[in-house]
Amino acid sequence: MAKVFFDDGSEEFHEIINSEHVFDESMFRSSRPITDDEIAVLKKNGCRCTDWGKVFVHKLDFNPELICSVEFSGTVVLGRLRKAFLRHHDLTLECGIYDSMLRNCVIGDHCAIRNVRYLENYKIGDSVMLFNINEMSCTHHSKFGCGVLKKGENENVRVNIAVCNENEQRSVLAFESMITADAFLWSKYRDDTKLMDCFKAMTEAEHDPAIPTYGIVGSNAVIKNTLLIKDAKIGDFAYIKGALKLKNITVLSNIDEVSQIGEGVEMVNGILGYGSKVFYQAVAVRFVIGRNCQLKYGARLINSVLGDNSTVSCCELLSNLIFPFHEQHHNSSFLIATTIMGQSNIAAGATIGSNHNSRSPDGEIIAGRGFWPGLCSDFKHSSRFASFCLISKGSYQNELNITYPFSLIRINNSTGELNITPAYWFLYNMFAIARNNSKFLKRDKRQKIVQHIETDPLAPDTIQEVLFSLDRIIELTARELHSPNLQAAKNFLHQNPDSSIVLEDPRTQRKSPGKILKAPLAYKEYRKITKFFAVRSLIRYYQNCGEKKFTAKVLDEMQKLPLYTEWLNVGGQIIPAKLIDKLFSDIKSGKIKRWNEVHAFYDECQKNYDNYKARYGIFLLETLYSKNIREFGTEIYNDVKIDVMTVCEEMFNTAFTSRKRDYDDFFRALPYRNNEEMTAVLGTVHENQFLTEYKNQMEEFKKTLCQFFPD
Repeated sequence: MAKVFFDDGSEEFHEIINSEHVFDESMFRSSRPITDDEIAVLKKNGCRCTDWGKVFVHKLDFNPELICSVEFSGTVVLGRLRKAFLRHHDLTLECGIYDSMLRNCVIGDHCAIRNVRYLENYKIGDSVMLFNINEMSCTHHSKFGCGVLKKGENENVRVNIAVCNENEQRSVLAFESMITADAFLWSKYRDDTKLMDCFKAMTEAEHDPAIPTYGIVGSNAVIKNTLLIKDAKIGDFAYIKGALKLKNITVLSNIDEVSQIGEGVEMVNGILGYGSKVFYQAVAVRFVIGRNCQLKYGARLINSVLGDNSTVSCCELLSNLIFPFHEQHHNSSFLIATTIMGQSNIAAGATIGSNHNSRSPDGEIIAGRGFWPGLCSDFKHSSRFASFCLISKGSYQNELNITYPFSLIRINNSTGELNITPAYWFLYNMFAIARNNSKFLKRDKRQKIVQHIETDPLAPDTIQEVLFSLDRIIELTARELHSPNLQAAKNFLHQNPDSSIVLEDPRTQRKSPGKILKAPLAYKEYRKITKFFAVRSLIRYYQNCGEKKFTAKVLDEMQKLPLYTEWLNVGGQIIPAKLIDKLFSDIKSGKIKRWNEVHAFYDECQKNYDNYKARYGIFLLETLYSKNIREFGTEIYNDVKIDVMTVCEEMFNTAFTSRKRDYDDFFRALPYRNNEEMTAVLGTVHENQFLTEYKNQMEEFKKTLCQFFPD
């Protein structure tokens, strides 16, 4: 029996026989049974119904003249309906229901439904436009792309997303609020079986397995010219046009972050994030797509999680976990079985994951932030890359383990050797690395931040790689000098920055060692950027405390903060490893039981991020000078100040010079008749907005630095 409530407080009961749809009482509060007169109008308009007793309409505002050639069956509840029009772009439709079939549906107020050949088991919001849809239905066992089960279902029907590895042993289960941080922790720590069980239970807790489902279309959504929509949950203001197949998916959308699905798209078993767009024959199967992403031009995304602010066109991505700000635009590129940690760009012809070194497809590639493989590059599983690696065009026939951040990796065409130039970006293309942070911040169009993203190239994750590289360069230099004394190697590196010494690192490549080029120069650059990061972190902490000068009092407070020296890139957010251990402990103990509590933990880490970095900054300075900071005297402070000041000047000058080369290069000017034409097309280096902003930032920082350290 369905209970109908009226505004005057009266109630009526209406029997609903064999309804396949689950209607809660709220759906009937403003409704009443359809009258005989209204039925007569509908019949005159060519409408049919298997049982008019199951049709309910709005009790005050219903115009039956606006329903024509409609077949009703099951229980149908119709909202307000009066003469009005809905318009979206060039499509204008009169409110009403025309030439359609409705079975077990709830229709919101003032909707325009026209030429929907089959609409079953859906709850439609207010002011929705449905136009030219072949089939739109929902089963009771739908999960809308989430990796959960209904009561009584077998485990083999669960939808897993096989990220990172094609053998499916790193699979994760999707849920609506999943971000790349969640997927990373779930896919990475597979040896902790109790933690894995907790993650699964937390995901199951997001849904009630006993409740049958009905499809949902949020208010103000527009769906037109689409063949098949099945088991879909579509958010407010979503815009879908010309899709081929949308099955078992959630489309998250709202007025501030409108999501769109366009022509020829097929999406099955997944979740599309707020403000994301999928267009032009793109295909996504078993997926989670983050906020403000684009998937277009025939791209195929399969068994993958794609982080916020990413754009993928034309290419193929299979079994990947991709952190935010990923760019891959070329039809001839593909990415298979990888964990790519964000701010990445995959060039045309790059076939990453094409070479397996085992008898089964179970290899992986892991790349830190800023991964940039060149044209037509291919790599062999399993390989690992530090942050901000630029890999030159080539076929890399052996597994790689590149631990040097900001490096250039290339194959020497004469010798076939692997050459690595550490700190390459700072030496030769400072413009690109300096612009990195500004570029990504401007591209971030998310209205709500759930996944915190570190976009600065100099952050704890990269600096800890720099520290490792410094130690490694010292160790390899000692070997090259045939000296067991590491201090002697340090002295050599300090005193001979322009030395042409070439180091061999057997850990960088299987079968033959990689050659480390310009190691003394890289050693010098690594130390400078470490000092810059440390001092910048200290200054920011002092500014947050309202202080302009380095004082012992604030230093005392800072040293009470916990010191974290190991950091993880967790989906784009940099978090101390010890805090992740604490998170795991709280999850396994039952203290944290829901994913929203995990996300609150991420928020708390972000809130304290500047404090953690400042404390780490002290540790870095103490490590570089092999002395407790309380033992620093004027000489060391002056040395730090001079070095950091030099870095500021070099960072701008090198950025300016590297960009200016583009304007001065003879071949760059070949397409242009004269300098005037070139200037009209490219502008001048002095007009570059980023360089102007960057110069102002560096000048401001230098002024702050001059006041900061004691004289």
